Amino acid sequence: MELDWLLAPPLPAALPRQRVIYHRLREAILAGRLAPGTRLPASRSLAATLNIARNTVLFAYEQLMAEGCLVGNRQGTRVAALPLHPAIRSRLADARGTSLQLSARAQGALRPDPTTEGATLAFAPGVPDYGAFPFRSWRACLARAWSDASSSQLGYAALGGDPALREALAVHLTTVRGLAVQATQIVITSGTQAALDLCSRFLADDGDIIWAENPGYRSARIAFQLAGLRIHDLPVDAEGLAPSMDDWRKHPPRLIMVTPSHQYPTGRVMSLSRRLALIECARQSGTWIIEDDYDSEFRRGGPAPPALFGLQPEVPVVYVGTFSKTLFPGLRLGYLVLPQAIAADFARAAAEATRPGQGIEQRALADFIQRGHYTTHLRRMRSRYAARQAALRAALHATFGARFQLTGGEAGLHLVLWLPQRLRDTLVAARAAQMGLGVRPLRHYTKPPLRCNGLVLGYGNLQEANIPECVRRLAVAIDDHRCKP
Repeated sequence: MELDWLLAPPLPAALPRQRVIYHRLREAILAGRLAPGTRLPASRSLAATLNIARNTVLFAYEQLMAEGCLVGNRQGTRVAALPLHPAIRSRLADARGTSLQLSARAQGALRPDPTTEGATLAFAPGVPDYGAFPFRSWRACLARAWSDASSSQLGYAALGGDPALREALAVHLTTVRGLAVQATQIVITSGTQAALDLCSRFLADDGDIIWAENPGYRSARIAFQLAGLRIHDLPVDAEGLAPSMDDWRKHPPRLIMVTPSHQYPTGRVMSLSRRLALIECARQSGTWIIEDDYDSEFRRGGPAPPALFGLQPEVPVVYVGTFSKTLFPGLRLGYLVLPQAIAADFARAAAEATRPGQGIEQRALADFIQRGHYTTHLRRMRSRYAARQAALRAALHATFGARFQLTGGEAGLHLVLWLPQRLRDTLVAARAAQMGLGVRPLRHYTKPPLRCNGLVLGYGNLQEANIPECVRRLAVAIDDHRCKP
């Protein structure tokens, strides 16, 4: 057999010849160029043919035998009859017409998400003011966490999260949100998305129905789809999620996802009567409510409305919080507040499913909260964001007058500018992106047959001095004739 090609140029410069022979033989066997049962030359003969040391050939042969690519006996060295030889695989694939690909669930998660594109542009929603972050205080907390670190912080995080952080959060939530929770009811997560994933898998089974707000938080849908849940979209009106009795009868949910304190993205607030009705119906139907309270810390015009979790004792509500908006998204820390009846089991299941870490960051965050830095930062940013929203409202009013409606100003870091039907929000957003603006079309947050038409304007990363110019560019994009369908 002619095997001169084993050392034919070009030869990889970094590999010794024994490795070159091994790799080329292995590639030929797996590609089917050396068929099963093919007899290879004796090591001494091949070494003489290639003018190399016999040990070089022996290394390649022995390695391939160890991997099962070759078999050796008294009759010589032969190519093994691999059970799924590439030639067989190729014929089977041709017959089936199949190819390697992600699951349908994973492919659904690959749809372009407008909330992740252009995050540094003006008007990008959900982006806090990174420049105002208290770096010095945070670095000091990190330094203390590292100096006090033990093996427990270097391994997986404690069950439910760092005990100091859970205690600090319990105090904060009791003081700020009136939840009156204990540390044992809190489970630390790697952000909101991880929290939603855990709720989807631990509180429901494959094929169960979950109600979602429409328009609503797109990334939440990804968590629900990957968990195998069936999503039933419900409209949002001026009082929040608006289910009908037909929805309860025809699409009985196992889970309901809501953002009652500041609906995302419209900014509407769920009324107290509707909150109580939702809780009562959930009790009667055995339904869990997932309450995403993503930005209530930045409430303006009085305290935030009461959380669903704290309205009544032992409600079927799981409360989701995050530090992405209040501190920075790269921290990847959030939390769940659970009813006492399921908290311990949920924490154990979460530890088994995710093997959580970030022990140092969790301890540093606990220190950050306990020393009052978190409260001070929230107070400062609440005032700063309120001033930015006022400046943005003034600039929009000066430019557009009463032509367009604005909603969503009660809390958070964004407003919604509603557009008339003669303007298509996706076209306006595309034109605005060309002008360096990160506005998001409201249409991207909706599911058919609902078609909202507006722009989500984030102002967290927008400096007041730049607001007039940014609004001017937005006006140019809106007035562009190409934005009319």
